[in-house]
Amino acid sequence: MKPAHAPGSPGADETGHRTTAGTGAVPTAPSGTPRLHHRTDGRPDAPALLLGPSLGTSLAVWDPQVPALARDHRVVRWDLPGHGGSPSALGEGATVADLAGLVLDLADALGVDRFHYAGISLGGGVGAWLALHHPDRVASLTMVCSSARFGTEEMWRERAALVRAKGTGIVVDSAAQRWFTPAFTGAAPFLDELREVRADGYAACCDALAVYDIRAELGRITAPTLVIGGRDDIATPPAHARELADGIPGATLVEIPGTAHLAGVERPEPVLTALLAHLEDGGPARADGSRRYAAGMGVRRAVLGDAHVDRATANADSFTADFQDFITRYAWGEIWTRPGLDRRTRSCVTLTALVAGGHLEELAMHVRAALRNGLTPDEIKEVLLQAAVYCGVPAANAAFAVAQRTLNELQERNP
Repeated sequence: MKPAHAPGSPGADETGHRTTAGTGAVPTAPSGTPRLHHRTDGRPDAPALLLGPSLGTSLAVWDPQVPALARDHRVVRWDLPGHGGSPSALGEGATVADLAGLVLDLADALGVDRFHYAGISLGGGVGAWLALHHPDRVASLTMVCSSARFGTEEMWRERAALVRAKGTGIVVDSAAQRWFTPAFTGAAPFLDELREVRADGYAACCDALAVYDIRAELGRITAPTLVIGGRDDIATPPAHARELADGIPGATLVEIPGTAHLAGVERPEPVLTALLAHLEDGGPARADGSRRYAAGMGVRRAVLGDAHVDRATANADSFTADFQDFITRYAWGEIWTRPGLDRRTRSCVTLTALVAGGHLEELAMHVRAALRNGLTPDEIKEVLLQAAVYCGVPAANAAFAVAQRTLNELQERNP
């Protein structure tokens, strides 16, 4: 099965707006350089949002998010050179600056002066380069499973040489392990696309990654920045996301459990929720607090799980709806979204506070949340032992009983 939208195919978004797509034939910029294949969704008069793909994928990697993003934005997706519908416009020795230049050529051709930008992996690196060197063009930046430095130069040179010699089929098996967790069942269409990527285009992008290193420049990025990381990403591990968030002034970090490198494919809803909240934050403030609500709902779902949140919101009535709105905006949108502590640490603090207060029903919920946030059962045990010293043995005794029952129930469901 192919991804829902083949590159360059016409369509309409959920609001019924017709979309403008690349034609399949690649137009050229005034300089004669082949232009990136692209697709545009949404109203032409809406604020522009450019979406960059990761190495080895096409613009279809953004399919799950586009319908919602196109309600309020002119969404422009593009293919890397040699990927999807784009020609292999770059040769050996290509750089991320070269890729960024092609993106600017595309924006200029579409009459887009200033734009929001979101990119996955290499696509995120292109966005960071644009934010550093063309800050007047970038209204906001989102980097999904990206990095300030992707591995070593030697690694990328070796992969480029391997693909030039044997084609992209040689890296499909390793890509499957990097891109997705073992539990994900929808990998086939994306691996099929990887097999179709032209070897010279893929290798040129490897060359660009080999010399990409903006670690010393992160502090110069002024665009409002969101960093999204996959908790199980081995290609750009959570430490890479935290380095970006720590280095970029004012950046927000969202870590999504249960996903690897292509987080927007494997966990599309949390990525969309975080991105929508970030785009709203980059716009005019709203008196109804919808920016905080959207951000809070994204974190709430990531930490507590969709099933729990769906039950809570479905059971809300005229008596409890205001409370549900309050905790989503305040607890989750104001506090859990703050960048000062990672979610593992917030889970440790929360477990301790619940033990101290004797809130055992909430404790069971947050034991499950702590597992989603990356704590192991042994680490949860250590938190409860620490709480026993400072909160009292009776409180910890009750907490151990709740935690043990919760962990056993989870083990029975997932042996």
